[in-house]
Amino acid sequence: MSINQAVIKCSHLQKAYSQGPQVIDVLKDINLEVRSGEQIAIVGSSGSGKTTLLNLLGGLDIATGGSVFVSGKDLAKIDETERGFLRNKYLGFVYQFHHLLGEFTALENVCMPMLIGGLSVEDARNKAASMLKSVGLTAREEHKPGELSGGERQRVAIARALVTAPQCVLLDEPTGNLDRQTAEEIQSLMKDLNQALTISFIVVTHDERLAKSMDRKLILEDGRLHE
Repeated sequence: MSINQAVIKCSHLQKAYSQGPQVIDVLKDINLEVRSGEQIAIVGSSGSGKTTLLNLLGGLDIATGGSVFVSGKDLAKIDETERGFLRNKYLGFVYQFHHLLGEFTALENVCMPMLIGGLSVEDARNKAASMLKSVGLTAREEHKPGELSGGERQRVAIARALVTAPQCVLLDEPTGNLDRQTAEEIQSLMKDLNQALTISFIVVTHDERLAKSMDRKLILEDGRLHE
């Protein structure tokens, strides 16, 4: 992919919800292009629609109006099966609460998206082990989430998001549940991985330090994005 090509693009994106007879416009006219390797922070007050926007960009929800393109494909014009394929191939997801599977080890959790994508167990385990090494968790790969610290769990979640070599990773408050020192370690890790792998990051955050470390900081206010 060219460095100038948009990995995610949305045009005049809108999202509204109905509450009885009332229609609430959450997102009114969102335009955004995310280039290969670019790091973007989206900030805004609680309830401004940041997570809603992230879900639309990731194809986890469908817009009321406008378009979202992932790897050049309009998400509104393909079925859920193809959207799932695009998510698995081109996107990674990290949340404030790691959403790891508690009964599986760190290694097995990182294997999951590759196994879903059809990779053999042996190849998936080898790639997962390599990715856990990249995030500094080789010694913890056989531990289950309940045996890991909050920072370690988030590192596993980041490894899981990156292991398929996606074009873009969408992160929803990735440091929001961590203490300051651990948050700074995760921030540093993200920067290192971005530079090493040329993967784009879109980060929704209240963490001003994290937002300022990104290439661009966008503010979501009154349903629109502002620089």
